[in-house]
Amino acid sequence: MADAQEKMVKRQVERILDETTEDKVDVIVQMESDRPELKKLGHAAGIALSRRRLSLTPRELLPESYHRPVKGEVRQKTASTYSLLGKATKETLTLAKIQKLGEEPLDLLLKSGLVKSAIARMVEPAKKSAGPKPAPNTFWTSRAMPLVLERDELSRLPEEVKNIRSVHLNRALQIPQLMEIRPAQEETGTTARVLTATWGLLKVNALAAWGVTGSRGEGVLIGLLDTGVDASHPDLKDKVAHWVEFDSLGIPIVSQAHDSDEHGTHCAGTLVGGSASGRHIGMAPAAKLAAAMVLRGEDGGTDAQVLAGIDWCVEQNVDVISMSLGGLVMDAETPPTYTEAILTCLEAGIPVVAAIGNEGEQTTGSPGNDLFALSVGATDPQDRVAGFSGGRTHILRKSDFIDLRYLPLPYSKPEISAPGVAIYSSVPGGKWKAFNGTSMATPPHVAGGIALLLSATKIHERESGIRRATLLKDLILGSVEELGECGQDHRYGFGRLDVLRTIDFALERGYARSPKES
Repeated sequence: MADAQEKMVKRQVERILDETTEDKVDVIVQMESDRPELKKLGHAAGIALSRRRLSLTPRELLPESYHRPVKGEVRQKTASTYSLLGKATKETLTLAKIQKLGEEPLDLLLKSGLVKSAIARMVEPAKKSAGPKPAPNTFWTSRAMPLVLERDELSRLPEEVKNIRSVHLNRALQIPQLMEIRPAQEETGTTARVLTATWGLLKVNALAAWGVTGSRGEGVLIGLLDTGVDASHPDLKDKVAHWVEFDSLGIPIVSQAHDSDEHGTHCAGTLVGGSASGRHIGMAPAAKLAAAMVLRGEDGGTDAQVLAGIDWCVEQNVDVISMSLGGLVMDAETPPTYTEAILTCLEAGIPVVAAIGNEGEQTTGSPGNDLFALSVGATDPQDRVAGFSGGRTHILRKSDFIDLRYLPLPYSKPEISAPGVAIYSSVPGGKWKAFNGTSMATPPHVAGGIALLLSATKIHERESGIRRATLLKDLILGSVEELGECGQDHRYGFGRLDVLRTIDFALERGYARSPKES
């Protein structure tokens, strides 16, 4: 088994060397790890996805009641990952324990003489940056490390270091393209139907959820990985609770909160923004942000920056992570770059929401196309899928987490859709603009919907770890407005977000707050 793994890593290295002519190659090395809890999640996910392919309605994804069936009661088969986990996840690990388990496999890598030489070359630039982690920098959620290696060093790496799971390029990621357009017709002109809020908030029933529950995201912390955020914007004042910036190797840089573009501030506004523009723009205006700059304006970012941002978000104890970023993937097989990081987030109770990409049908972006990410496509005010919104069927041929009996495993993306056309929100300098993009659908609406769900229910208090994360995902997916084909398709996923219905289903399943708590 070990020999087979080493041969696979050698093939990965050979492919990387064939694809690049650079003397020095920027790669991410991921180590093997033994994670029983993650394998339990993978097993449950395998069963759920196998059933999900035949599901004709998202309601089949809804979890069982919090009040478990009595002994002897027959349970209906479900495609809910939460329900399938059942009592298999009795132990909930602390964040410190999860982090320790993630760091241990990296010790072997750090002891390698070859790696030490590479680290020595990285030390000098690292001295110019500040933060809790000097070079070498490691990513514990993914058991990975970025390295800049000479070509001959890279070719020797599989033989010199044992227990390597994979080696892949540290890809360059660009800011998703945005097109500024006029605000939606529903929000302009003498016949405007929307005066108090953006059309997106009304379409997903966010304002109705505020009115029914009295909750607007209070006590929820949202991790936002993007181009940064203009914390001085009137709609975002006092909303950024934590801030960090990373360089291309994922090393923290000391800076004050700012936006290197407009993208991050726009996403932040439609996520937690207020009503300074004269209308409500934010899904969960009472929530706070932990914002990490992982994309730097026109320079873009790297996989290492995003992986570092995921580590940081988990360390800040966020409740949900939103990523409107990614790299185009044309193949049916998706890169494993983010799989373990996302699984670790789920283990910590944190769903990861990601944009599916803006390159149209039969394309997707990574990490949005990862099996365990909650990926989102874009719709317009008439509930039509935007032509730019991605989606396709992917296939998982090999997995360290999915049981062999379910492999190869085909799966469809996206899982859900949300407003992403003519989305009016904040941009740096105290201004507002309307943009198109799956970026607009992901953080403002789905991640914001999860924030509303948490603040309106007792899910956070009653569930933890993997069970909480999968419960949140199952409730969000199981409550959508059914659109498109019967079941899941490449355009709408299972349908368009409806956060009020999500909360209703959660309350129906026993997660209501007491009158005093409400």
